[in-house]
Amino acid sequence: MALIGYARVSTDDQNLGPQLDALRTAGCGEIFEEYASGGDRARPQLTAALARVRRGDMLVVARIDRLARSLSHLLAVVETLRARGAHFKSLADPIDTAGPSGVLVLQMLGAVAEFERALIRERTMFGVKAAQARGRVGGNPGLRDKDPVVLGKLAASRHATRLARLTAEMETWMPVVRRLRPQTAWPEVTVAVNVVLPVGSKTFTESRLVSTVRFLVAEGLVDAVVLGMAPRRKPRKGVAARQRACDAVAGLLAGQPRITLAEMGVELVRLGHRPPRGGASWAPASLNALLDRVRLAGLVPPGSKWANVLASRAGAGLA
Repeated sequence: MALIGYARVSTDDQNLGPQLDALRTAGCGEIFEEYASGGDRARPQLTAALARVRRGDMLVVARIDRLARSLSHLLAVVETLRARGAHFKSLADPIDTAGPSGVLVLQMLGAVAEFERALIRERTMFGVKAAQARGRVGGNPGLRDKDPVVLGKLAASRHATRLARLTAEMETWMPVVRRLRPQTAWPEVTVAVNVVLPVGSKTFTESRLVSTVRFLVAEGLVDAVVLGMAPRRKPRKGVAARQRACDAVAGLLAGQPRITLAEMGVELVRLGHRPPRGGASWAPASLNALLDRVRLAGLVPPGSKWANVLASRAGAGLA
């Protein structure tokens, strides 16, 4: 498990030293340093730190207020980490989501946040009704009047929010796009991308995936070559199905390094990949054949359980 530190102060005049010392003492091998307001959610170094975190890693801060100035932001960051199978720890606070006590504290904070939201909704509705009774019309006057300046600021804010969210998420699935495009058509790429998404994440439709990739290309974060035309070819039905199954297996190995052969078969059926000889389940021999193809294509994550197993089989002349 890698410990990834995040340290923040509001201005260049403030000293990051105490935070850096605490994070290094805690064992953080990599620390992201930020000079930005805690009220600003679109922070480049925080985005980079979240993008760096992998399954099983832990994001560490010296104090909670170094990460977030609002409870809603804190819970959003922790939920992002949880969806990736990662953890969060605050050195000065009783929060460590790798343990039951830290999870309990977060659940209590989540309940408090929901209570606060309910109070805000109630007060807002009361204020709106009171204003309407006095003949006032709610809403932003600039938006009501379609003021170009106000509309421009709103569009820029939405753009920045989308960019920050995608920057934090893209390294989970973008390697699949880079590997398959433009040789593979978008429907097959969409299936392969959805395989590697964290459990509970919203899956991509083909149109949303293409739109998202185009956005990232326009921002200069992805090479435009991925938007090229896929070659028009009609491979034999069995060959195409086998290739799609191989891509799915590669995605499963990347997202679930310790998956068993039986679990792999169940996941393939769930994703719509039928066994080559028919039937309701994949035979071990067919799964091993797929694993051999994935190994020969160089798509087995290095250092994983299956990398060692397949390397041993290849060395013994069994693959």
